[in-house]
Amino acid sequence: MEEIKKIRVLQTIRQGKIGGGESHVLDLVRYLDKSLFEPVVLSFTDGPMITSLTQLGIPAHVIHTEKAFDIKVWRKVKQLLKEQRIDIVHVHGTRANTNVLWAARTLGLPVIYTIHGWSFHDSLPAWNRKARILAEKFITQHTRLNITVSDSNHQTGLRVFGHFKSLVVKNGVNLDKFNRLGEYPDIKALYGIPAHHLVIGYIVRITEQKDPLGMLRAYATVCSNFPDLTLLMIGEGDLKAAAVRLAGDLGISGRVVFDNFRQDVPAVLNAVDIYCLPSLWEGFPIGVLEAMAMGKAVIASDVDGTREAVEHEVTGLLVPPKNETALAAAIERLIKDRALRSSLQENAGRCVKANFDVRDMTHKIETVYQQMLAPLQD
Repeated sequence: MEEIKKIRVLQTIRQGKIGGGESHVLDLVRYLDKSLFEPVVLSFTDGPMITSLTQLGIPAHVIHTEKAFDIKVWRKVKQLLKEQRIDIVHVHGTRANTNVLWAARTLGLPVIYTIHGWSFHDSLPAWNRKARILAEKFITQHTRLNITVSDSNHQTGLRVFGHFKSLVVKNGVNLDKFNRLGEYPDIKALYGIPAHHLVIGYIVRITEQKDPLGMLRAYATVCSNFPDLTLLMIGEGDLKAAAVRLAGDLGISGRVVFDNFRQDVPAVLNAVDIYCLPSLWEGFPIGVLEAMAMGKAVIASDVDGTREAVEHEVTGLLVPPKNETALAAAIERLIKDRALRSSLQENAGRCVKANFDVRDMTHKIETVYQQMLAPLQD
């Protein structure tokens, strides 16, 4: 019997640090059907994702650059595509796309572009936003297929570019890893958080997009009314130092635990009672789905893809972005209303299991790969 030639797919992403897009890539390569596909990963910086890929036995390569449209690395990328005999290139995010597109197109390889949230958000200076719109319009027109992770991102593409085509495939969660019935170490004890404290979790990159300073100011308001409360801020980013300073200025340093990113996110979530993500914009937030999978009560900003992940007052609470008063009120509401908190937790766990299993997401993407190469295999 003739052996089926496996499809070699290059997954490429801008960095090796663990965030939403990187978790997406890790889960995708983990669950791809290895009897049909051979995944290879290219990252443009090193980091924990590369270590995780090595442990999974997935070939991972790093070609270092931290710039978009970095012509100096394009030939290296082309060389890698040839050496690895790649059939399909799947890029995740704008920066990775700008450094792979030329090489893939010169070799006649189909490029799939997953947009994990648009790069041209409203808080940018006008010139920068315009430049990013032009760049995104160019690269989305030169790929074989665009995938958006939310209906909202698809609609934004239509509105901003005029002509835009994409397939919507919403993100999924690894339910084997994020298992709310699993056994986990006592993270509260590890951080010296009193056992009777309610824990608010903020587990993301500490950057402008995730509004960490607004999170702290809202939490400080709540702190003054509820003594048995701790905020766990897990992550790194360019606003980390400012966040630590602000906690001191607000007089709540003793009520906030800061730590860098951890690999055992399910264990951290297990210790959390209320998960907060006060983002200014989102593609389709994997962090929110992970918290929901772990049966946590979620409070998140009513933006982009987040409102497609969280149904207000059913699977979580939605608050307006950059509204510290509304965020504080939502936290206080969940502290006081145990019945609501419990109902949100139950509904969140059920919702993710039914709608956002990473296996279902992977099957949809596998179908795309096969359809893309079908004309070449006839």
